[in-house]
Amino acid sequence: MSRPYATDEQYERWFMADCCRCGRRKHKAGTWPDGYVCRTCSDHALRIRGTCPGCGQQRTLPGRRPGDSAPICTTCAGFSQSFACTRCGHEGKLHGGRRCTRCTLADRIAELLDDGTGRTHPRLAPLAEQLLGMDNPLSGLIWLSERRSTAAALLRGLARGEIPLTHEAFRTLQPWRAAAHLRELLMTCELLPAVDKQILLFERWLHEHLTSVGDAEHAQILRRFATWHVLPRLRTRAETRPVSPRGRRYVGEQILQATALLAWLASSGRRLADCTQTDVDTWFVEQANSNRVDIRAFLQWSAKTRITRRFELPAPQNPGTAPLSERDRTVLLGQVLAGEDAPLRSRAAAAILLLYAQPLSRITQLTIDDVVHDGDQVLLRLGDPPSPVPSPVATLLLEYLGQRTNMRTATNRESRWLFPGRRAGQPLRSDTLSALVHEIGVPATAGRAAAIRQHVLDMPAPIVATALGYHHNTTTRLAAESGTTWSNYAPGNHGR
Repeated sequence: MSRPYATDEQYERWFMADCCRCGRRKHKAGTWPDGYVCRTCSDHALRIRGTCPGCGQQRTLPGRRPGDSAPICTTCAGFSQSFACTRCGHEGKLHGGRRCTRCTLADRIAELLDDGTGRTHPRLAPLAEQLLGMDNPLSGLIWLSERRSTAAALLRGLARGEIPLTHEAFRTLQPWRAAAHLRELLMTCELLPAVDKQILLFERWLHEHLTSVGDAEHAQILRRFATWHVLPRLRTRAETRPVSPRGRRYVGEQILQATALLAWLASSGRRLADCTQTDVDTWFVEQANSNRVDIRAFLQWSAKTRITRRFELPAPQNPGTAPLSERDRTVLLGQVLAGEDAPLRSRAAAAILLLYAQPLSRITQLTIDDVVHDGDQVLLRLGDPPSPVPSPVATLLLEYLGQRTNMRTATNRESRWLFPGRRAGQPLRSDTLSALVHEIGVPATAGRAAAIRQHVLDMPAPIVATALGYHHNTTTRLAAESGTTWSNYAPGNHGR
């Protein structure tokens, strides 16, 4: 590589050296008392903070004590340079103007959120405070760097009024991942109304899908179906519990199958209003069982809105998943409790699933406040009253509580989620947790089915529903399928 200012030999002599810390020949970051140091080792050393064994002060410890190489402060190590920020005095990695990472991040945020008057846009002040309070300011500085200009451009657009502070505006922004992350931050600091994440993802996908539909009449029908049937049901579900990724994919399949049916009719020169019972029967014969299930909602909606006549639809076939035997469930639970080599997070989630028949979408919504200490007993709040936790599972849960990861939110507070996710203030995704549970050999659906069936055999269905947070109709149906005899018992107190 040619360099106009120096030959290769001069460049090697001036800028490269053997690092005194790692021994590799790399770019020189500076000359320290123990020799040349590379940028990687310099950044690593400047992240070490603690009590200096030489002077006893709480400082950054980039130096090394002769003899045992213990980390010591710059004064005790004899550094000729200072790593103190010229603005706040904090010691650490310095950037332009010899300012620390957090002060540099503050300047960057102020620059991006400038409304044109030299000050941060007043309405975006909570967002600026949240970004500045993040646990690792270096990650924020990288996220907002010019080389990764996507997030920077979005913040500039918000500050200048080019992007309205509405969910509708964020629905069409690209790239969608950066826009989705910023929207979650805005909801966290209450600058946007809180909306279920899966609904937002579905709305974005729906907009892109409708744009790709070539036939204007088909796009209009699909938009009406989504607006007046699919989205209201999603929002109603979100009022009682979060929508799972699986639920979002299911309604997406309804839209896709409706699109496929309209294209199938158009291939023979017909519109939806021309659809007959024969067409429906032919479609059901040609399609897989999952597609038959997904198209039902669209056909029922089209008949209800009088676009088509009413159709006779075959009863849905749901083969389901065969539950584990009680013996297999017990063996799996024992393996989860004894499997010390498996990740603690996966074991804790699997234990809750196998013992209390909780779906993963509900497990991800548990908080640390749902693990209740009542004297020597540990309770798990799944319904009313909280369920007692057996000793081996209680030990596992308490051990996991002390070793949770991703415990910091965007506002630098401790996350209250029992299973925190990587997103700001968000729990772990249920599909991510499902993959983690499957990795340790626990089939989520079959394991939960076995657990709930055993519960309705051991206790009356209404008690199971109240204790585990199920609907009483669900537990009653499962009890009837399991052949339980609790419903044959006479009411009243049978004790002496």
